[in-house]
Amino acid sequence: MAYTETDIRDIVAAQRRFFRSGTTLPIKWRIRQLKHLKAAVLAHEEEFEDALAEDLGRSRVEAYLCDIGPIITEVNEMISGLRRWARPELHFSGLMCFPSLITKVYKMPYGVSLVISPFNFPILLTIGVVAAAMAGGNTVVIKSSSKSAASTATLKRFFAETFPPEYVTLIDGGHDVADMCLAQRFDKIFYTGSPSVGKHVLAEAAKNLTPVALELGGETGNWCVVRKDADLKDAARKIAFFKLTNAGQICININQIAIAKEVADKFLEELKAAFVKQIGNQAENNLEYPKLITDAAYEKCAKLADEYRSRVIFGGTGNPQTRKYAPTIIYPVDINEHIVKHELFCPLLPVVSFKDADVDNLMDTIADREHPLAMYLFTKNMRWANRVMQTQQYGGGCINEVCIHMMVKGVPFNGTGHSGMGAYHGEWGFREFTHPQTVLKGSTIFNLSLREHPYGGETGKKKMWLLRLFER
Repeated sequence: MAYTETDIRDIVAAQRRFFRSGTTLPIKWRIRQLKHLKAAVLAHEEEFEDALAEDLGRSRVEAYLCDIGPIITEVNEMISGLRRWARPELHFSGLMCFPSLITKVYKMPYGVSLVISPFNFPILLTIGVVAAAMAGGNTVVIKSSSKSAASTATLKRFFAETFPPEYVTLIDGGHDVADMCLAQRFDKIFYTGSPSVGKHVLAEAAKNLTPVALELGGETGNWCVVRKDADLKDAARKIAFFKLTNAGQICININQIAIAKEVADKFLEELKAAFVKQIGNQAENNLEYPKLITDAAYEKCAKLADEYRSRVIFGGTGNPQTRKYAPTIIYPVDINEHIVKHELFCPLLPVVSFKDADVDNLMDTIADREHPLAMYLFTKNMRWANRVMQTQQYGGGCINEVCIHMMVKGVPFNGTGHSGMGAYHGEWGFREFTHPQTVLKGSTIFNLSLREHPYGGETGKKKMWLLRLFER
């Protein structure tokens, strides 16, 4: 279906009418919808896996590990926690408000929300965000990626079968359709994608002063720092697994490695061995290995690898027909080269070396660049690692691990600056799609004249004395 501005305006208007009917407000009703969503995901599991295989070449195991399973976990957390999260907060109003002693903070939905989802995890990063919006009591218009066409088509059927369009509906199409959506007045926008498009989304949202959450990859990529005291075999094994996942097309994936010079050669041999053990010598011929999303993405990856061909020490091969490009280690790379100053979103893995004694200078250089979405440290020096994690600015990360901070219940996910704004997952997603409304319950008896005129003379002095007393 080719959408027009009128079509989209009518969809938004229908959702606004539905929201204003108050149907989405009761917590019991929201929980029923979340249970319905979970049941529908389980019923369509094979369809989602088939779509992910067509779009990204993902195996069923990887599709379930990275998309289906996390959705079920996320929705289960919402179902069990929503009553507690949505409970109004009760506050003592304070002596200054006497005799009005009770104030409540209600967690209210924004209203009609727009969710713009990406191609790399088209199922997870659509349904997961929609679930958060539903938990918050909002209606949802979804604009999914045209690059992941099979997943978008499957999602469109899925939502049409599961919910009425005035509650949740998916709009497909290209950038022109996304811009038509952004031209409408939504009450909340959630965008996942690149920083460059994130700026555009934010600029369009500003025209209506619409609050926005951005989940971005980070302009200069996510660093993985491996110090000389690290368990090199363990680090290599985990890094190889992560870089193979979705062929590197993950917003929190390792963009570049910084390795201590003292152990660089040993680590790189361990990393090569880990890649071979997990995917074989020719990843591009392995049926389990994912592919890049488009021909343009493949060509961009291959062109950059060719630019650094003389420093490719592992991989560097691909199959343009299948769009699979092998995990590729590029070494040595200077920290100021352009390949480590932008997000790659592909299987290329540039490696920078540093003297272990100069690690704090390295961290200063990283801190001077745009804030990454993730940071990973491998070291036995927990004092140093804890200090770094508490002083650097980034979205989230791990010490001696990769990516699984995403799987922890009850914690927020997102970045800061060029890696995003806002946060979601579990209760944090509920908070992102609600706004707090403070309501004081006034009293009609025993009201004092403290706040009223006159303020001069002896009366004023007495009022001042009482004000200073109350405000201590």
